[in-house]
Amino acid sequence: MSRFAVTNTRVFTGAHVADASVVVIEGGTIAAVGHEVPEGVEEIDGGGGTLLPGLIDAHTHTDEDGLRTALRFGVTTELDMMSVPEAMNPLRRRARTEFDLADVRTSSWGLAHPEGHPHQLRRGLGDPVWPTATEPSEAAAFVAGRLSEGADYIKIMVEDGATFGTPLPVVPPGVVAAVVEAAHERGVMALVHAFSARATRVAVEAGADGVTHLHYDEVVSDDLITRMREQDMFVITTLAVTASGASDGAGPRLAADLRVASRLSAAWRDNLAREFAWNAQLSNALRSVALLHSAGVAILAGTDAAHLGAPGLAHGASLHDELRLLEAGGLSPTEALTAATRRTADRFGLTDRGRIEPGASADLVLVDGDPTTRLSSTLNTRAVWRRGHRLARAGATEGRDAEVPAL
Repeated sequence: MSRFAVTNTRVFTGAHVADASVVVIEGGTIAAVGHEVPEGVEEIDGGGGTLLPGLIDAHTHTDEDGLRTALRFGVTTELDMMSVPEAMNPLRRRARTEFDLADVRTSSWGLAHPEGHPHQLRRGLGDPVWPTATEPSEAAAFVAGRLSEGADYIKIMVEDGATFGTPLPVVPPGVVAAVVEAAHERGVMALVHAFSARATRVAVEAGADGVTHLHYDEVVSDDLITRMREQDMFVITTLAVTASGASDGAGPRLAADLRVASRLSAAWRDNLAREFAWNAQLSNALRSVALLHSAGVAILAGTDAAHLGAPGLAHGASLHDELRLLEAGGLSPTEALTAATRRTADRFGLTDRGRIEPGASADLVLVDGDPTTRLSSTLNTRAVWRRGHRLARAGATEGRDAEVPAL
């Protein structure tokens, strides 16, 4: 169906609820938003539900299974935060034409200390030798190498191992700053992995565009908030992985929700129902969300969903719980939705998505209920479209397809 209209629906544009009840799609693009259906256009009755832009997870580590699973939950774009280009690049090409996969952007290889994180987690996985930079003079070559692989942004690891209970060597601050500068000279963003307040400060002092986690070892300090606001930085919160590390029970609760379980394979349900269980302090992170948001620092929704073996998370499903946690941190439902749609799209230069307006890509999610007042309604999925292509069968139960539950 190349030309159709979704009618009888509330329309969340990515920023607010529009004065509209009809969205017209032509050739994979939104053609009109209003109250009229053009003559001869096929109508899809929205049943009084809510039409949302396709959701964007601002922090994942993904593969084909991850992209396929994410789309079942209305996540139409994932931002991959470190990958092997030999595996990612063919997948990116497929996602351009195979509309049962979410779209993906990537950092390609992240900059890591040769003996640092995440090498301690990847021993025995057969990775090729990771490119790196150990001196500021090597920064430009590192950035150029990642861009030649198709990277959309640059990722830098600043991780001392405290999160994992193992001291690890870190990328020196001078190298971090040099890589940020080299990325900016090439016109791309530089993002820093920062689980600790100390690492966040390194990112701020280096002039990074954003951090890919919200640290939780302490509540974010006033001076860091001020500097982040002045530098127009953003924070990808990854509260879902923090909740897993805090043994909050979020993953097991989500896995027990029929709306989630019916769309996951048995392996993914089991993965979601487990927890990382380290020393994460979720209360610190939630307090920091409130302070950052109140100060006007941009909050983006991301989960750190990875492959099977990263307990407490599942692609797509965990982003819905990230929204719940953002609300617990003080964002309104509308503000949380914006963090998973338009704001993330704008920050990553994806101006063709994360919004419902004429000219945007028809990445859409239709849900029963009103998530702008009751955020959990995002899981009441009726339909998912990627570039105007409706996902016909969007569940996976015990290895077989199942229809998306309309709850």
